[in-house]
Amino acid sequence: MYAVIKTGGKQYRVAPDDIIKVEKLAGSAGDKVEIANVLMVGGDGEPMIGTPLVDGATVSAELVEQTRAKKITVFKKKRRKNYRRKAGHRQDLTVLRITEITAGGKKAAATAAAKKPAAAAKEEDPKPVEAEEVKTAAAEAPAEGAMLFATPEGAADDLKKLSGVGPAIEKKLHALGITQFAQVAGFTASDIEKVDEVLNFKGRIEREDWVGQAKTIVEEASK
Repeated sequence: MYAVIKTGGKQYRVAPDDIIKVEKLAGSAGDKVEIANVLMVGGDGEPMIGTPLVDGATVSAELVEQTRAKKITVFKKKRRKNYRRKAGHRQDLTVLRITEITAGGKKAAATAAAKKPAAAAKEEDPKPVEAEEVKTAAAEAPAEGAMLFATPEGAADDLKKLSGVGPAIEKKLHALGITQFAQVAGFTASDIEKVDEVLNFKGRIEREDWVGQAKTIVEEASK
């Protein structure tokens, strides 16, 4: 089961055991957090889409730590006015571990049960589904999205956890053969240049520090 939540003016696709960074929330490490702004819940059967929120749906999480984003430099200049100002900023962030997604109400449970085949004795393995999504993305990708990297074995990671990556960009990355955080973490300057050129990112990978984000996610997953 997965859900799309809204917090801090941003939307996140989450599933149980996911670790995400959001705009700062009040609390300290170990606190329980409940997010009621659930825009969509999916999993077995048809997804539940809110208008704008899904009635009764909540996402429970554990606050892992309070942290700060990488420092950015803000520079202002006015021509011929001898005006220059330089300042730094580090955004306050909260790291959350998703623990549970509650669809809300018996109606959702009944709908999911009706959609599930009666003969299915065990839950479907999500890996074939993810693999199929990667194949579909590759088939639908534009001509410039020719395969640049060998797609690794195993399920595709949720690349939307990277800052600046949405569903559309994730599909384009899949079409290039980029499906896992480990690949992004191992990008060389040449790899970044190739992806930038093909997808016309104009320096987005370095600007958003995808490599650093991916390394952090891989390290946290290995703990």
